[in-house]
Amino acid sequence: MRLLPRLATLTLLLIGTGCMNTPPRPAAAQVEDPWLWLEDIHGAKPLEWVEQRNAETRQAFASTPEFERTRTRILEVLDSDAKIPAVTRIGDRYYNFWKDQDHPRGLWRRTTLQQYRKDKPRWETVIDLDALAKAEGRNWVWQGATCLRPANRRCLVALSPGGGDANVVREFDLSDRRFVKGGFELAEAKSDVAWIDKDRIYVATDFGPGTMTKSSYPRIVKEWKRGTPLSAATLVYEGSDDDLAVSASRDLTPGFERDFVTRAIDFYTSETFVRGKDGKLVKLDVPADATIDTHREWLLVQLRDAWKLDGTTYPQGALLATKFTDFLANQDKPGKRKFTVLFEPGETTSLSAHSWTRNHLILNILDDVASRLEVLTPRSGEWRREKLGGAPALSTIEAHGIDADTSEAYFLSVSGYLAPTTLYYGVLGSADAAPIKRAPVFFDAKGMDVHQYFATSKDGTRVPYFVIARKDIKADGDTPTLLYGYGGFEVALTPMYSGSVGRSWLERGGAFAVANIRGGGEYGPRWHEAALKANRPRAYEDFAAVAADLVKRGITSRRRLGAEGGSNGGLLMGNMLTQYPELFGAIVCEVPLLDMKRYTHLSAGASWIAEYGDPDKPEEWAFIKTFSPYQNLAPGKDYPPVLFYTATSDDRVGPVQARKMAARMRELGYSNAWFYENTEGGHGAAADNRQSAFMHALAYTFLWQQLASKAAP
Repeated sequence: MRLLPRLATLTLLLIGTGCMNTPPRPAAAQVEDPWLWLEDIHGAKPLEWVEQRNAETRQAFASTPEFERTRTRILEVLDSDAKIPAVTRIGDRYYNFWKDQDHPRGLWRRTTLQQYRKDKPRWETVIDLDALAKAEGRNWVWQGATCLRPANRRCLVALSPGGGDANVVREFDLSDRRFVKGGFELAEAKSDVAWIDKDRIYVATDFGPGTMTKSSYPRIVKEWKRGTPLSAATLVYEGSDDDLAVSASRDLTPGFERDFVTRAIDFYTSETFVRGKDGKLVKLDVPADATIDTHREWLLVQLRDAWKLDGTTYPQGALLATKFTDFLANQDKPGKRKFTVLFEPGETTSLSAHSWTRNHLILNILDDVASRLEVLTPRSGEWRREKLGGAPALSTIEAHGIDADTSEAYFLSVSGYLAPTTLYYGVLGSADAAPIKRAPVFFDAKGMDVHQYFATSKDGTRVPYFVIARKDIKADGDTPTLLYGYGGFEVALTPMYSGSVGRSWLERGGAFAVANIRGGGEYGPRWHEAALKANRPRAYEDFAAVAADLVKRGITSRRRLGAEGGSNGGLLMGNMLTQYPELFGAIVCEVPLLDMKRYTHLSAGASWIAEYGDPDKPEEWAFIKTFSPYQNLAPGKDYPPVLFYTATSDDRVGPVQARKMAARMRELGYSNAWFYENTEGGHGAAADNRQSAFMHALAYTFLWQQLASKAAP
């Protein structure tokens, strides 16, 4: 059971949902902002402005046969029934959430393993979201289900109206395939729920005024009994207004049932408590920035920083193991706490993820952004280590246990920029992994190749990046090239197949590049921490170094080089626009952070103070303002054409930062600043495949027009 501040992980800025205003905080030193009125997300005047900008952008980039061809081909990828359906085992069935042309909102469906192995499995529909949305008149977007083990009959289903992070929760019966009349149900809010037993759940939600944090997540968690009103739920834990969130959960592993309460202090630090039957809480004495995982008798601790304990220093990025009961009994006895180091990072290696089967631990390891797997097995006080599987160079291989309560089975996937995903099924200790699914080929990769290069950043740091392009491209700087980046929240960008990129960019003769800049997780926590707060500009220097290296190698030139990024990557794009405009011919900036003076006052922005700093503190605003694109806009600059896109329903970053940035650029006379805002979709900017295809086609059409035409800037 992975004990993370779960609400904190929901705010991860890569893909997602969301538009909720948070309580006002004392603002940073005020300078009159003429575009504050655009922060009224659903106001008539701002929405009129949005529609005017949308109409201009549609006319410029979404009214051509080329746009429609791109949109159609992307939609074919998204709607393809040949894609590998990702499944989760619940009981003896395998469940999948699926969208296609006939089911744009999606189906929650299930099948058996025997059927799943087939090219065309026979699926049983559990919930038809399109039918439910039609019957109830709500634009439901699927947010997942939490089921009560080991019976796995009752589930808590989360549905979002419009795709934001806020959702409603309803109890559902898997046997009857219907919502439970009079069952557990929560109104729309940013909630966190977990089963205790068939008649009790933990619930952290909006209980009324004063029960949500400044980050817009619950600060109170309660125990709620079936048949009683929510108002009668009993308090389990109450955090502070400045915390990120609180939650509670039960480890439902038979024979190892334990209750936990998590106080997420900020995005990277938390406190975990064991809750006794009497309701008393015992804090686990581990570093606040460590990640904790329990499985049966084991406690795993993954370190973000070095930990000195009883005379032993465990290194940053290490994974440690000990017996849970031993640790709990001895955590206040110096010298008695002993850990085994299961993974220790090297100069080029980091732990990407780990996953349990019943008796084995699978480690997913990155080495210079290439994947490898190891299996660890505890035996007589030691851990036996073996390699698992193999993968072609410059590809991603990942494995995870399917049912850690009862099974040694696992899924293993292999993917690359030019190689569609292959899914394997295996059983540790008995059957080697064998392929059971292969994703379709969506574009013609003949004559294309993948290379990994290393650029040198401003401070001398070696920064890896990938380039996918035709083998025969000339080193004349004339290839339209799209550079993608993220660089935050310890998220690693590893090789993955994208039919949309292949069809929309590579097949047309463009090159696609991915920058593994600091702030990400490619080399573990040290790579991430190198770009935190005052060091954030290191990420931007890295991206700029990769851009310059692409030009130096003759792959492209400024007039042919575009950049794209979303959310935290949108902040990256904003800084490329304002600090390095001479490097790029066009930029697409998606669901972005841009106004770093007010970001903590907008939607869930206060969640990310640990990443960027607090602009309400003068000493921190002093460095934040150096990478705040909205404040750094200036007249008379040679800014490249830019497209901002966002969603009205984004309650994570919110749409207002993109609105204000586009408005400010237009005010300064930059007619090459374009804007589009989708209504639905939350932080992902799209609620279904059709909307996704439109948004991606809009971006690719804009970029190709700017970078591939003979008149490119």
